Amino acid sequence: MTPPAENTNAQPNALDSLITTAVQEGMPSTIADLSNLVRIPSVSWAAFDPAHVRASAEAVAALAEQTELFEVVEIKQANIDDTDELGQPAVIATRAAKNGAPTVLLYAHHDVQPPGKDEDWESSPFEPTVRGDRIYGRGAADDKAGVMSHLASLRAMRDVLGKDFDLGLALFIEGEEEFGSRSFANFLTENKAALAADAIIVADSNNWDEVTPAITVGLRGNVTFRLTVRTLEHASHSGMFGGAVPDAMLATIKLLASFWDEAGTVAVNGLTSYSGDTPDYSEEQLRAETGLLPGVSPLGTGTILSRIWNQPSITVTGIDAPSVANASNTLSPSISVKVSVRIAPGQNATDAAAAIRAHVASHTPFGADVLIDDLDLGDPFLVDTSGSAFGEAKRAMKDAWGVDAVELGVGGSIPFIADLVRVFPSAEILVTGVEDPHSRAHSPNESLHLGVFARSVLSEALLLARLNAAER
Repeated sequence: MTPPAENTNAQPNALDSLITTAVQEGMPSTIADLSNLVRIPSVSWAAFDPAHVRASAEAVAALAEQTELFEVVEIKQANIDDTDELGQPAVIATRAAKNGAPTVLLYAHHDVQPPGKDEDWESSPFEPTVRGDRIYGRGAADDKAGVMSHLASLRAMRDVLGKDFDLGLALFIEGEEEFGSRSFANFLTENKAALAADAIIVADSNNWDEVTPAITVGLRGNVTFRLTVRTLEHASHSGMFGGAVPDAMLATIKLLASFWDEAGTVAVNGLTSYSGDTPDYSEEQLRAETGLLPGVSPLGTGTILSRIWNQPSITVTGIDAPSVANASNTLSPSISVKVSVRIAPGQNATDAAAAIRAHVASHTPFGADVLIDDLDLGDPFLVDTSGSAFGEAKRAMKDAWGVDAVELGVGGSIPFIADLVRVFPSAEILVTGVEDPHSRAHSPNESLHLGVFARSVLSEALLLARLNAAER
């Protein structure tokens, strides 16, 4: 499958034309509000100041209030799992449906990833900077643009239809998605009545490219954990005992190497793959979008997108070990690594975690002591594409972008979608987004393509206006 051909036959009706004009005229203020949100360093990780996340929630709540469309706007928190610890603040805003109209839940998140090293950025990570047709900054794409795509769509609705339209709305802007959404399940349970909806738009995914929209129909799940390997009670001299005493670094390297075969394919028994078609996607495109160095070969077997969307992957994302600068001639007694496992659609995360534990137990060398902790699980997700809202979403994308939308799989994970399905089993889930393959979400120089952003806002505004106007 190749990206679809351009649509030259679309004839917008009067409502579509009015919505299009309202979106276009509102873009300068939308980008200004996005820039203000990006300036708030709302990193939700435990090591960062939670006051910034609170400030971000307050800013989002103020923007929701300013639409004058909601009956209730609140900042709320829920407990993490079964503890007394509260999760990060989220914004919830609601208005009731009228005259038999449906209710739509709009989800995004206002927290962001840590920026990393300032020297890796071409401009300050929390000072939004426009270069060419992109705006750079942490959260500019993931996911403060998702927040603003919802708000900008609602502003266009208000400007065209007034404040008294029939469509019901629930706005849910979470504050800890980048830290595992650990209070999400409790938040849904405590706010189930307020968040109940016929359709849920999750604005936190990708588009095919800068000129082709996509709607996500498959997401991998995740099993993330810390792995600690111990072989010694204390460090010992590497010259005196090296060659006879296994150090933790050696044991860790050998254990980690067992996760993959020679081609780089995951070699953990019990981790499954999903059988699904994928669009055409060349190695050249992979290299262009990822920065893969010349001479470095891609991993795995099968089509490239099947490796990313439909097969498991394992990545070591961090290592606690002596640094090169501080290395001494000693045998390391203990090494810890952070491991991120992405699991294919169709597999349960609990079963995948059990398979990983069994693999670690059977492949630990030298009888080393191994501990797996700090475990986070998220189930994968497959979208039901048969619903009417799904079809309306694809039609709105085609009209806004001028080309058909690609049905996209995503190698990343949005684990809370499984919670949404559990709590709202009859709701249609529409996973959209404002990112493109060059957005570099989570990386230095994260950016938002302004053309993609404008077309994404228009897609959602058209969809909401049409759902409001649909016969019932």
